[in-house]
Amino acid sequence: MSAVKLHRAPERRRRGLFLAEGTNAVISALASDGGGDAAEPVCTEIFYNASAAERPAHHDALAQAQAHGIPVRPVSERAAARLSETVTPPGIVAVCRLLDVGLDEALGASTPGLVAVPVGVADPGNAGTIIRIADAMGARAVVLAGDSVDPHNGKCVRSSAGSVFHVPITRRRDTAGVLADMRARGVRILATAADGEVDIDDADGLLAGPTAWLFGNEAHGLGAEDAASADHRVRIPIGGRAESLNLATAAAICLHASARAQRRAGTRG
Repeated sequence: MSAVKLHRAPERRRRGLFLAEGTNAVISALASDGGGDAAEPVCTEIFYNASAAERPAHHDALAQAQAHGIPVRPVSERAAARLSETVTPPGIVAVCRLLDVGLDEALGASTPGLVAVPVGVADPGNAGTIIRIADAMGARAVVLAGDSVDPHNGKCVRSSAGSVFHVPITRRRDTAGVLADMRARGVRILATAADGEVDIDDADGLLAGPTAWLFGNEAHGLGAEDAASADHRVRIPIGGRAESLNLATAAAICLHASARAQRRAGTRG
């Protein structure tokens, strides 16, 4: 089965396709097709096994795909297991077109209100979780900068719980170029730092306007050059004895703080 090869990044790049497994991902992929009227639907085909077809949510997804002319293909339990990367295969997998777009398309024509910029994020689970958080907080886009993980990695897609289909995602190795482009759009660049000069509890004035948050690598944090290039470095106060917060937790706190400040100021965009 050629779709199994999409577990490998080179094959995904070569064919312009990736796998999205599980109920949330498949339903989100179908919803992103714009009701089946899009010139190039995100979802190109769906594989399912007999047990998946019996579940109401899966049955509805398969019916929706068929109604929109998307091929649905029954497969054996063994084939479903090969298509899955999880211990307990969900039994339903969608083949989808790659989602990442250019920076201009991701940010849109107007000034973006909130953007998440993970820099050099290596763990696909963390990348997917940040995409999910950004989606939940109403961010305009997620920019995977530097040497970051492929957002079409299976673990990233699963960790996003369908959010890879909801929020625009772009990849740029040139972090400095990303920041320059966003500054040109009137976006303030903020970085998390343990020794930041601004406490996030006192930062509503900074957060109320268009903001991009830089989040660093899981093991090494944000590089000194990238942190220095931010307009402000913001610290998250820790009242207990924990040395630090993990990447996804810090991202959730920062993006929520920005979303709240923007709602209060009426500047969401």
